[in-house]
Amino acid sequence: MPGEVIVQGTDVWKIYESEAGPVEALRGIDVEIREGEMVAIMGPSGCGKTTFLNCFSGLDDVTKGTVTVEGTDIHAMSDNKKSEYRARRMGFVFQSYNLLPVLSAVENVELPLLVSGIPPKQARESAMHWLEELGLRGKEGFRPLALSGGQQQRVTLARALVSEPAIVWADEPTGNLDAENSKQVMDLLRSLNEKHHQTFIVVTHDAEVSRSCDRVLKMRDGTWISP
Repeated sequence: MPGEVIVQGTDVWKIYESEAGPVEALRGIDVEIREGEMVAIMGPSGCGKTTFLNCFSGLDDVTKGTVTVEGTDIHAMSDNKKSEYRARRMGFVFQSYNLLPVLSAVENVELPLLVSGIPPKQARESAMHWLEELGLRGKEGFRPLALSGGQQQRVTLARALVSEPAIVWADEPTGNLDAENSKQVMDLLRSLNEKHHQTFIVVTHDAEVSRSCDRVLKMRDGTWISP
């Protein structure tokens, strides 16, 4: 069952300046997401979904309002503190995988741990554990281009989960996958969510993806709309 509130937003605005004038990407967003929930953020392209992810994870600043993560105003932190917090407590999964092509699967997965100062032997053991957990045993030495799209996304998931984060942010995690691989990845996310009680926030425009989630929040023009 979902636990305490882990992500809370109060009257969150994000306004970009453009040549045509101000663009209100987020408009007064209020939200509460609880520990262990798997929540889908849905809407058409350009509605503010990715801006929501960036602002609520601390990757981008907000123009107005408060974002509280695990009880702390994330935008009150310095840039260094935010980066450190994300490295320890958040994982990220992107549509484009963002794997380093010159590194093997296991090297891609262990990299966040090495950067955060984990000893190499421990980092390698953790990376191997997660690759096996995600069904990639025997693929650890393969570079990304030698793997299928579904396998590359599993490596990305392993990299997101290797630091055992409290929150995983997934931005169109199945966007580059066919229907079969998309279902496999979402089944895997659901299984991991239930097994480890981590919070998953999944940005998507795909109704099939949203059906795997506990709750769906629909967005249009930077604000929530009724179901």
